[in-house]
Parts: sequence; structure tokens; C-alpha cells
Amino acid sequence: MADFPKPANEEERAAVVRSLGLLNTPPEERFDRYTRFARQLMGVPIAFVSIVGDDTQWFKSSVGVTAKQSKRSDSFCTHTIIEDKMMVIQDALEDRRFRDNPFVVGEPHMRFYAGVKLNVQGVCVGTLCVGDTKPRYPSDEDLSRLVELAGLLEDEFHAHAQSTTDPLTGLSNRRGFKMIGDHAIALCKRVERAATLMYVRLGAFRSLNDDFGRDAGDKVLTDVGQLLLAEFRNSDVVARAGAGEFYVLLTGTGTEGLEKPVNNLAKAIREENMNLPFELIYDMGAIEYDPDRHSGIESLMAEADEAMQADASADEA
Repeated sequence: MADFPKPANEEERAAVVRSLGLLNTPPEERFDRYTRFARQLMGVPIAFVSIVGDDTQWFKSSVGVTAKQSKRSDSFCTHTIIEDKMMVIQDALEDRRFRDNPFVVGEPHMRFYAGVKLNVQGVCVGTLCVGDTKPRYPSDEDLSRLVELAGLLEDEFHAHAQSTTDPLTGLSNRRGFKMIGDHAIALCKRVERAATLMYVRLGAFRSLNDDFGRDAGDKVLTDVGQLLLAEFRNSDVVARAGAGEFYVLLTGTGTEGLEKPVNNLAKAIREENMNLPFELIYDMGAIEYDPDRHSGIESLMAEADEAMQADASADEA
């Protein structure tokens, strides 16, 4: 794996990027308008909105750049996201970090670059950038305008995050999970890779709220969400699927690979029970992705929902 600088909060940053569900998604007008405006504002031929993933940079919107993504190790934005402020490269050929960069020696032959960090939930997920094929020396006023435009773009990202995130637990909600899962399952199908959807349902959850209060129920949901995040890999997607229901999507793993994390989770819940004035009852199950049986993430979710409904009905019987 190529070496490149990473921010100190890289693990948290990567989790927020995944929760947005925007990596590997097509351009959208709500982001395209910012690249058009940035290009016009700075009088440059190149502008893009990048989302910085684990190993790649994805151009969510771009003008003057034909590539849809690049290696993170080749990305100017990899350096931008570790800066305290914006990063400005007046002439890339005069900067030892970038003079041999593929985007400098090859298309689009970048010489000037200015990038502003885009923060969501307190971490940097990407950048708003402009570039030129010749050196430029922008004024402080021009750069301030670019920072102001990036602030408006951050609001767009925040609105998106709120629509795909459960406000109580901070996990993906069903909409966010579906967005991420669509791409994950499509990738697994393309490269013939295993995937598994695991579900966790808390039993008698309404009774818990009735008997011990809403605050107690909210704390259980938050705690269980944190347990799931702790016991599964950073690459696994954890979501709150319903009132007391959770999903975990594991890629590259079949049901035979679940024994260790499931046992660890069961142990963690037992320990959690020791600190509660009631017993936390739960059901767990897993459905392995079968491309012949599942059309995509929605059919996996539907099967998990049916299983959780059957568990709920058994509790009431």
C-alpha cells in the first residue's frame, strides 16, 4: 500500500466518509453548481469537489478533470486535509511534493492548486479545489471568497449527512445504509466477493421504554450501537434499522466468518447487562448474500426485516 500522510483522527474521519455514502456515486447538480461557481470565481479552468476515501480520492463533481478518481497517494487533497487552513500551491513545479505528481506531469498538467477542507461532524471528508495549467498568485480576497464558498458547500454536506444519519446513535439510518449497501453489494457481485447482512433486534423494547423511561431506552440504543462499532471492523457498515433494530453489513465475509465477532458481541452485551437494572434481551441472525437469490441490498434488508418480525411475533406469542 502506498505511503501518504494521514490526519491523527483518520479512523474517525474514514467512518464519517463511509457514513455519507457518496463515494463512487455519480455527479449531482447540488454539488456541480459549486464547481461551476468556484471556476468562475477564481477564473481557472479546473475545479472539483473531492471526497477522500481510505485509499482513493473520488471526484464527486469536477470541471476540467476527466478522471473520476485517483489514488490517494497521488492526490493534492491528501495534503490539504492535514492542513490547519487551506492549501495553496502557486507553482507545483517549484514544490518538491508535487513536481513529479501524475496530475502535474500528465493530464490535466496542474501547476496551480488551491484547496479548502470540507468538514462534516467535526472531521474533514473532502475538499473544494481549483486549479490551473499555469502558475497563479491569487489575492487574499480571492482566496477568502473560495473559503466562503466552501462554507456553503459544507452546509450541503451537513444536510446530506442529517438525511442519512440516525440522530440518536450517530449510525447510518435505513436510507444511509441502503445508499452505502447498494454500492458495496454491487462491488461484491462484480468481483465475486462474499457479503453478509447481520441483524440485531432488541426484545421487548417498547416495554423497556414504558417501564424505565425514554432516557433509559435511548441509552440502551446508543450503547448497543457503540458495542456494534467496537466489535466489528472499520470496513463494516453499522446502521440503526428501526426502533430497537440494527444492521451490520460485512463485505468479504460469509456467515462462516461471523463466529468471533458474534461471540465478542454476546460477551459485550452480557457485560452491559451487569450495569443495567433490567435484562437486555436480543435476537441475532445473519443472511449471506447470494447473487442468484438477492437482487441487491434491498432484498437482503427485506429478508432481515422478515426475520426480525418473526422474532418479534414469537416474543408476543
